[in-house]
Amino acid sequence: MVIKIDYVSDIACPWCAVGLGGLEIALKNIGDSIPVEIHFQPFELNPQMPPGGQEVFEHLTQKYGKTVAQVRVTQDSIKARAAEVGFPFHPEGRKHVYNTFDAHRLIYWAGLEYDPAAQHRLKRELLITYFTLAVNLDDKSNLVAAVERAGLDTARAKNILDTEEFKAEVRAQQEKYTSMGIHSVPSIIINDHYLLQGAQPPEAFEQALRQIAAETDDKN
Repeated sequence: MVIKIDYVSDIACPWCAVGLGGLEIALKNIGDSIPVEIHFQPFELNPQMPPGGQEVFEHLTQKYGKTVAQVRVTQDSIKARAAEVGFPFHPEGRKHVYNTFDAHRLIYWAGLEYDPAAQHRLKRELLITYFTLAVNLDDKSNLVAAVERAGLDTARAKNILDTEEFKAEVRAQQEKYTSMGIHSVPSIIINDHYLLQGAQPPEAFEQALRQIAAETDDKN
């Protein structure tokens, strides 16, 4: 039986990148012994973010009520955690926080018209766009470049970005998960039943997946 993982997250969430890196290491350690299928689900940390975004330290100090120095310490800690799980962030960090809704539309498209592996590739490339390359997410060419690196159809992606396609579907998915009580990310839902929250280390993901797989086998 294939274990289904719904990875609820946002492109603008550094802990979501850390969590994905940890999950990928866990899946590599597990190998083919436990078949797993990941589906990436949308969540927006800043749905009201206007075009142009907001300078990152201005945004984070306002959001968390911390000083710039305190935010830098936290950001350096996250950057170190990300590097440990194979997700190197830009040495100078991201400069702005951007609206991520268009990125979520592309991720939805990849899952709908391709397969979970393609969606996974695109999710990773969009996180790389945001945190490793640290480029402007409002510039659609940067989103299309991520699509190209993921090996997907760039012409189709451009058409989606130039239209309203998949807006209603992504909104519906967002509402589904918030109605389930998901208010922080990453949130990892396994087999529609088990919930892991936060950027868990690889060993925690591996232990959970092995335990769930054993319980599933016992029931069959």
